[in-house]
Amino acid sequence: MDEPVTPIEPTSPEPSATEPLATPDTAATVTQVVDADDDGEVSDDPDAAAWADTSTEDDAPAEDTAPSVGAPPRIPSGWRVIAAKEFTDHLLSWRFTILVALLGMIGLFSISSVADEVRTAASSVSGAQGLFLALFAAHPQATASATVPSFIGFIGILGPVLGIVFGFDAVSSERAEGTLPRLVSQPIHRDDVINGKFVASLMTIFLIFVAVMVIIAGVGIIELGIVPSSDDFLRLVTWVIVATLYVGFWLAFAMLCSVVLRRAATAALLTFAVWLIFGLFWGLLGPLIYNAVAPIDPNATEAAQIAAANVQVEINRISPEQLFEELSSVVTDPRQTFLGIVSPEQANSQSDAAVLPLDQSLLIGYPQGVALVAETVACFALAYVVFMRQEVRA
Repeated sequence: MDEPVTPIEPTSPEPSATEPLATPDTAATVTQVVDADDDGEVSDDPDAAAWADTSTEDDAPAEDTAPSVGAPPRIPSGWRVIAAKEFTDHLLSWRFTILVALLGMIGLFSISSVADEVRTAASSVSGAQGLFLALFAAHPQATASATVPSFIGFIGILGPVLGIVFGFDAVSSERAEGTLPRLVSQPIHRDDVINGKFVASLMTIFLIFVAVMVIIAGVGIIELGIVPSSDDFLRLVTWVIVATLYVGFWLAFAMLCSVVLRRAATAALLTFAVWLIFGLFWGLLGPLIYNAVAPIDPNATEAAQIAAANVQVEINRISPEQLFEELSSVVTDPRQTFLGIVSPEQANSQSDAAVLPLDQSLLIGYPQGVALVAETVACFALAYVVFMRQEVRA
């Protein structure tokens, strides 16, 4: 007997995982999602709105995140480029090595000459201010044949050689080698050439003085056991600046000769001749000049004799070496209170004077410093004007 067949009720298809359930509770809240490709209706569903915002942000073109190109690198001044190149050449040249060795030997000789005197003074007046400066300013004991100058005296005589050696062929050598037209044709100002050369040579001279002073100070500290005070250190630094300025005058004068004269040998001969006149023969020429201008009458009053002597001192100060020696004396000797002709009353007060600070010493030597700066600026300004007005041919 056949079993009765139970009719199968039709079942609704299962909802798809991607299709929302259409229940009475959700039917009222289900809405269409915005479809930009279809009808563009807006949905009120928060999730759909968020999805739409995300899609909009993803579809938006990406902003340019490449780093912006900054300003072009700053090109250094032309005179700095010239100065850097010339300074490097000076440091690697035989001139620098020979001059450092020469001044170092002179400094060691000066220390050995005054070592016994300074050692004796250090044992008797321990802690005296300015004792360390005696290594540079003290005069060794005179021998029967000659008087040995101090280290500062040696610099006053031989210091101009530094400026002449670095300046006599600064421009004339470029002209002789045919590189000057090529140099001024570069994208720099024409005055950068002479400015850079002067600055580089002056920096080299300053470095030579610093190296020599470090050597002398180190030997003095190790061998004699004398430690400089803070005032001594400042005075030595000031003296290095004064010495650089003094040699800078001869550097400017040598560059002037190098600009005016076309041959380096002729410029060297002229600068050495002027150095011999002011450095070695001025002691003979000076009396001839001021005896003709302001002779001292032994029968005149004391005031008249002092006035004539002051005129002679002013004539002597035409020489840069005289200015350098006077300025060095007040910088390295804290007890120096006067320059020039000193009356007996001033001499007695100077012997009993207290130690002066550095600023007071600089006030005493201020006129000599201004005169030395003026001479240096005048020589370099003349060289500058002549170089700017010269015609440079290839």
